[in-house]
Amino acid sequence: MQQVARLERAGEVVRLSGPLTLAQLGNLPRRLDAAVKAGTHIDLSGVERMDTVGAWIVHRLVRDRGAAVVGADERSASLLAQVAQADKPVRVRPERPGGLIRLLGEVGDATATAGRTMLGLVGFFGALMLSVGRVIRHPRRLRLNAVVQRFEVVGVRALGIIGLMSFLIGIVIAQQGAVQLRQFGAEVFTINLVGRITLRELGVLMTAIMVAGRSGSAFAAQIGSMKLAEEVDAMRTIGVSPMEALVLPRFLATVLMMPLLAAYASVVAIIGGGLLSWIALDIPPVTFVQRLREVVPITDLWVGLVKAPVFGAIIALAGCFQGMQVEANAEEVGLRTTAAVVQAIFLVIVIDAFFAVFFTEIGWN
Repeated sequence: MQQVARLERAGEVVRLSGPLTLAQLGNLPRRLDAAVKAGTHIDLSGVERMDTVGAWIVHRLVRDRGAAVVGADERSASLLAQVAQADKPVRVRPERPGGLIRLLGEVGDATATAGRTMLGLVGFFGALMLSVGRVIRHPRRLRLNAVVQRFEVVGVRALGIIGLMSFLIGIVIAQQGAVQLRQFGAEVFTINLVGRITLRELGVLMTAIMVAGRSGSAFAAQIGSMKLAEEVDAMRTIGVSPMEALVLPRFLATVLMMPLLAAYASVVAIIGGGLLSWIALDIPPVTFVQRLREVVPITDLWVGLVKAPVFGAIIALAGCFQGMQVEANAEEVGLRTTAAVVQAIFLVIVIDAFFAVFFTEIGWN
């Protein structure tokens, strides 16, 4: 016959005996609720065994009725203490901090993430420079076919979209400049505006943004997909350096193609501006070109050509670095691709600001 827990009351003392476990409780919880009042002593000296359920019943009486426990052996006392320690209110939804605290926390997290990313990017650039040094010492390690293929992807296939974008930007600059300059009877200075801003800033900057969105994102997605498929690890296993096989060709192709794309974009933008000037301002193409040669210094062309390879290096580094950071799942590829584009465009604009100050200080303005 199965033994059950028993309850006896003697004045202000309630004695429990037998096994105080879930299987042997019976109707003991209801009888205890009726028997235990404030100040009652619960005697556990007769309890043979106690599990967590039995300890919870006793603890609940101590907590809610103000009862006192006496006669508990060492094991029962330890179990009661653990149950009491665990009896804490649990918040299903923790309290949200105030708006200012939340804002400061998010700013701090974003700053820390940006710092770690920049540190990783600098380390990645250092690793790439080591690969460049190895290739210079051993030229046969350069994968020329891969570089030429990236020339086509980064440069040739981008000519259409970059040309269309630059042509329309040239038209917009000329149209907006002419509208404002017409108020002062100085429409002829539209040529100055189109020539200088295109060669010096917008040609190379808009090209960099287009290349970042087109090629930088492709670099991150391609390398990220290879990381997920463990192809990068396989390359390391067979002794092939991923930096030399994957990163260096993309880096060289982007750095070498950016000056050509920037010059192409500037020329097409000037053609767009000249077309608008011819149609809207009655400035013939010959006059437009002659005026352009007079007002645009050659230093504007050098400024654009100096900035272009630096922007290309930043775009390639950001795309390849984010691709190498892909881990775990396919969703990471999309996140890293987006991060590569945002990071590249942000760094390009920041570096362009530094270039603007630098060239002004050395007199190229």
